[in-house]
Amino acid sequence: MEIDKKIIKKLIDVLEELKKSTKDINIEIDNKKTFEEEIDDTKTVTSPIIGTAYLAPEPGGKNFVEVGKKIKKGDTVMIVEAMKTMNHVPSNLNGVVKKVSVKDGQPVEFGQVLIVLE
Repeated sequence: MEIDKKIIKKLIDVLEELKKSTKDINIEIDNKKTFEEEIDDTKTVTSPIIGTAYLAPEPGGKNFVEVGKKIKKGDTVMIVEAMKTMNHVPSNLNGVVKKVSVKDGQPVEFGQVLIVLE
């Protein structure tokens, strides 16, 4: 792929003009983090490993949990696949599912919130 030097030169010129035009303007940037919702960490189920999350035991199957469903400690809430091994993730609490934080087939990290309970 050949780079057109005229286009690059024009981009640089436009950026320089923009830089000059904003020289006397004071721009304030708000660096405060915004959160959608505060989550109580004591009422969550987190991923025990890095892998791919699956909400059902098989493709097209019924999900282990859904919003509003009551679950007990030890119930499987989803499967996390790691290195071709299917690891069942048990709930560590009793409660009602408030939010499922991951989508089927989504990669997850160690400690990532999977389920929020009420």
